[in-house]
Amino acid sequence: MRYGIGGLAVLSAAFAAYAVTPAVAATDCADLAKLALPDAKITSAEMVTSGQFAAGRQTLPVPQMCRVAGTVAPAIKFEVWLPTPDKWNGRFEAVGGGGLAGRLSYPDMAKAVSEGYATASTDTGHEASDNTWLYDSGKRRDFGYRSIHEMTVKAKAIIEAHYGKAQDHAYFNGCSTGGRQALSEAQMFPADYDGIVAGDPEGDFVRLHMQELWGAWTTLREEGTALSKEDLTLLGSAVMDACDAGDGVKDGILSNPASCHFDPAVLECKGEKTASCLTAKQIDTVKKTYRGAYNPRTNEQIYPGPSYGSEAAMAGNPGWGMTMNGRPFSSAVQTVGDMGLNNPKWDWKSFDYDKDADLVNKKLDSELNSVNPDLGPFEKHGGKIVLYHGWVDALATPQATIDYYNDMIAFRKRETGTADPAGDIAKFARLFMVPGLGHCNGGAGPGDADFLATVVSWVEEGKAPDTIIAAKKDKDGKTEMTRPLCTYPKIATYKGSGDTNDAANFQCK
Repeated sequence: MRYGIGGLAVLSAAFAAYAVTPAVAATDCADLAKLALPDAKITSAEMVTSGQFAAGRQTLPVPQMCRVAGTVAPAIKFEVWLPTPDKWNGRFEAVGGGGLAGRLSYPDMAKAVSEGYATASTDTGHEASDNTWLYDSGKRRDFGYRSIHEMTVKAKAIIEAHYGKAQDHAYFNGCSTGGRQALSEAQMFPADYDGIVAGDPEGDFVRLHMQELWGAWTTLREEGTALSKEDLTLLGSAVMDACDAGDGVKDGILSNPASCHFDPAVLECKGEKTASCLTAKQIDTVKKTYRGAYNPRTNEQIYPGPSYGSEAAMAGNPGWGMTMNGRPFSSAVQTVGDMGLNNPKWDWKSFDYDKDADLVNKKLDSELNSVNPDLGPFEKHGGKIVLYHGWVDALATPQATIDYYNDMIAFRKRETGTADPAGDIAKFARLFMVPGLGHCNGGAGPGDADFLATVVSWVEEGKAPDTIIAAKKDKDGKTEMTRPLCTYPKIATYKGSGDTNDAANFQCK
């Protein structure tokens, strides 16, 4: 079995040697610029007054804080934001990135510091505008795992120096690429964090990008195979008609898309193409898209496809699904062509899902993938991890996270022979599938849930989460709907009476 970067236990021991001498007294913000850190340099340390923080084209509300910036060799930029001592809640919350990174996650940092957390973020070792790192194995490893760990070690040293004491607890909170970073921390550096939130995690990173490429590969290489937004809307309506009532209420949200047994063939045109049907070629495209990337010779699944109910997400994002903008999603080309095949002039239409898939994955596996199902060391550290995934995520498809969670259970069964491997895993790791949620946000369902507060309560109070209440809010922040999110594999089902927009009228079973 492939364990990706999580199997490199020797690196964990090597990085553990980066010890920092504990601080004995609080250090003023400006004096943090003189702090000596292994293989790193503090480039600035300054007080920021409360108000609006300029972050590129946007401004973010922040409290008064100490802003520390630094660089870890060779080129990992990071920042640590520190609330004033009277506003600090005693915790450290590191935040993850998105896409291929190349920038700091200022909005997430602003939210964290406003809630009293000391926080940190990193660009993972490259600028977003610089593609040369794609061809550099060392910098790919910085992006894959090293940068987050180094940021963590440095941030903890800065926190201790500034406040004169270490944080009481450390948390990591990330979605998408941040979700993968969360998994790499739990797998490779189990002592870094006490609690972790891994949202829509792109753990099987390399194969995920083969799946991203799959959308273009199945629709743009042959005329007549693509679906328009109108076609996808038609498909989505048919899926809802067939499966929406499965949870007891018709509301445009599938609580359990895996139980939907819809056959796209019912939409096949009997004659000429019209607005109410799909051609035979389009039906074939739909079936291949739902199935996901696979090896056409061996029939082996490479990466799972999107769930039923995600048609609106595909229609609304031309780079993600069956409706493309004339080329594949850019990160797919960069991961597969530039990193994997080392070819800046690569023609994505030439990708061979038989010959090339394993070759690319093997080359990049130890640099970019976070698929080790053994989180035993993280458990022994006392760590707790909450995984979540939106059911209508058409980018990092949700079945991959379910597969990883099941891999954890299967690994525990193989290694220990326990009679209740799922129960053992649930003592420190729980998965919540989120109906109607897209890739980290968006979608028709209630996706506004405080996963961080959930894991904080679990770590600090021992309250293992059975349900999490999620909300759907309008543009003014008013709650329109609430639903319980259930620990996988339980499903939120309507009790049969009461307001269907109220979580109290649903039960997990």
